[in-house]
Amino acid sequence: MEIDGLRRPARPALESVLGRYSALMRTGRVTEPLIAHSGTGTLLRGFALLEALELAHAVRAPTVLVDDGEFEVVGEDPLRAAREGRIIDEGSFSISIRGEEPTVDVPLSELLGSPGSAGRRVYSSTLDLMLGDWPTPLVRLRFGSGAGREVWAKLEWYNPFSLSVKDRTAWAMVADAARRGCLGGAIYEASSANTGLALSALSGVMGISCRIYLPSTAAEGVDAYFSAMGAEIVRGPEPLTVRMLGRVMGEAARDGAVVLNQFENDANFKVHLKYTARELREQLEAAGRRPDYIVGALGTSGHMSAISFYFKSVLGDSVRTIGVQPAPGTSIPGMRRVETGMKWLRFASLDGIVDVTPEEAMDGVRSVARSDGILVGPSSGAVLAAVTKLDLKGTIAVVMPDSGFKYGGLLASALGGARSAARIP
Repeated sequence: MEIDGLRRPARPALESVLGRYSALMRTGRVTEPLIAHSGTGTLLRGFALLEALELAHAVRAPTVLVDDGEFEVVGEDPLRAAREGRIIDEGSFSISIRGEEPTVDVPLSELLGSPGSAGRRVYSSTLDLMLGDWPTPLVRLRFGSGAGREVWAKLEWYNPFSLSVKDRTAWAMVADAARRGCLGGAIYEASSANTGLALSALSGVMGISCRIYLPSTAAEGVDAYFSAMGAEIVRGPEPLTVRMLGRVMGEAARDGAVVLNQFENDANFKVHLKYTARELREQLEAAGRRPDYIVGALGTSGHMSAISFYFKSVLGDSVRTIGVQPAPGTSIPGMRRVETGMKWLRFASLDGIVDVTPEEAMDGVRSVARSDGILVGPSSGAVLAAVTKLDLKGTIAVVMPDSGFKYGGLLASALGGARSAARIP
């Protein structure tokens, strides 16, 4: 049955979904069906399996349709919840089938759709551009390659709205809220830059208002980007976005706005599990490579936790995953230390976490600019610095969250770009 045709009155816990997802990745088979009501298409059992199948890019699922009288509900009634438009807890009810329990054994490959599209790159809207242009590019760098090591970089600034990996997060959170009917007419969000830029852009596209709360450490000049997109900006004294959440939540409740909350919203993790991680694996396979290491920056922990979980599920411990954080007492835009709290890090099974100073991050920015001609952002520079700092060997995949073009002031002060230009007589 087509997945999109199923109504979902219950939402499963992320832990349950990831358990099913990991099993799907290991075995490549579906061994139990979904149970759905024949008259309404309402899912009765298999909510975690359904989400796991979606994360694996399935568009169909083996489904058994049952009529009234062929099943028994204990607890809350999912059919009633569906009629009333409510979402109930998956654990608040159970479904038993009268008669023999159905079983299936279907290869996952028979259920899959395409993870993206190609062609001549003509799109009917900017949203179609973002979704249709995935995967973002993967390129072999001259930086760090040689002497038993090659570095492959996934360039996330090819996303069109924020020119960063955060387009994925913003789109996933907005789409999830819209699907659940709780998007409303205004979005309030705390962001240091990129998530806010992506939400500002998407809000404009969708015709809703947006207010972004910036911490004191947000790059100077970024306000102009938000203003150009029509977002309202509130700068606070807090140095970290997570410390602004209480204020954001309170003002949103007062004004009837929705806070998507990139730090707690599971859509952040899921979009990288479904798209970013799979793209990276397929791109490496197309290049004839199997990663020995994957290195990425830690901020909300969404993309790196999902990538690590995916590759550990598919390849096991043969691939080692490394997170990168700012050194104690320092700050790097878009990054945080793990002790500030990261929801999804518990799923990552990282093999190590590396401290990088802002100076080391800027050395990485400068080095790759001169070796490969690309200007990366500070968090990307930190990831590259970690690769050389650890002297990793083998095939190394790195995720470049954004480019350096939003950080003119920071680059000028750190790299000496503010020097007077030489006069030519």
